[in-house]
Amino acid sequence: MIREATPRDLTRLRAIQLAALDEPWADLLEPAIEGPPVVLVTTDTTAEPSSGTVGKPGSDTRAEPVGYAVAIPEGDVAYLAEFAVAAGYRRSGRGSALMAALCARLASDGFEAVRLTVKMDDEVARSFYDALGFRVRSLIPHHYEDGDGLQLVRSL
Repeated sequence: MIREATPRDLTRLRAIQLAALDEPWADLLEPAIEGPPVVLVTTDTTAEPSSGTVGKPGSDTRAEPVGYAVAIPEGDVAYLAEFAVAAGYRRSGRGSALMAALCARLASDGFEAVRLTVKMDDEVARSFYDALGFRVRSLIPHHYEDGDGLQLVRSL
């Protein structure tokens, strides 16, 4: 199931953040859940809603998040600040379903595009985003502690 994050998810999301991301944004999650960023989670349930369907807060919030996405509004573009899926749930379609739901949500909220930054040498992440329709917009030299970044964008 994919649903909006709630404050009850914070501990689990921090654990995913620290385990999955090389350079997590330490102070992002708590204020993001409070809004206005869009924070969606994918949970450890067998029945996923149809692509683009997002449960509202309170819809089975007992299910533990196994992944999340944080999108920050920037005019008519949303910046995907963090996107992470717990190790035991990767390559199961959860990330793709989460991204589809996020993009549908952002489009319905009136955004025209979503952008993100990825490490230039992270072939796994780049392949994932490429398969979902993201395209390279620009090179960002020295964006990460250990290398360059690429800004990717996808129209909604």
